[in-house]
Amino acid sequence: MKKIFLIALFIAGAFASQAQELKWYTDVKEAITVSNKENKPMLMFFTGSDWCGWCIRLQNEVLKTTEFQKWASDNVILVELDYPRRTPQAPEIKSQNNELQQAFGIQGFPTVFFTSAESKDGKINFKGLGQTGYVAGGPSAWLAVAEGIVHPKKS
Repeated sequence: MKKIFLIALFIAGAFASQAQELKWYTDVKEAITVSNKENKPMLMFFTGSDWCGWCIRLQNEVLKTTEFQKWASDNVILVELDYPRRTPQAPEIKSQNNELQQAFGIQGFPTVFFTSAESKDGKINFKGLGQTGYVAGGPSAWLAVAEGIVHPKKS
């Protein structure tokens, strides 16, 4: 009986770890702290979650897949910077996102910006690594682009 219980517990644990959701930060300062602590760059996802068709496609075709989730948990800290039209948003998040849109010169959505950052004297200094957007071809095509930005080949 004990063996059956342990096997059932193991199987339940395996399913729970597979279904584990990725952590998407909305507070950039918090994300920077985690990024520096874990020594991983940030993936900053500029999106219009409730109106941008290409953003929704990127979410469904890539960001919600198990391939992306596995890659992301090993390689980046996820930051969602949303610009919704119908969904209410806290004023401090809206203000932060607008400042970052200006700072990064974001003109269209979706834009995915890879960066590292540090806080010095109350100011945040970003070091851009590269950017992308929607890439046709599903998770493998998108991840090939992302991997090239996060882990560029030395020439």
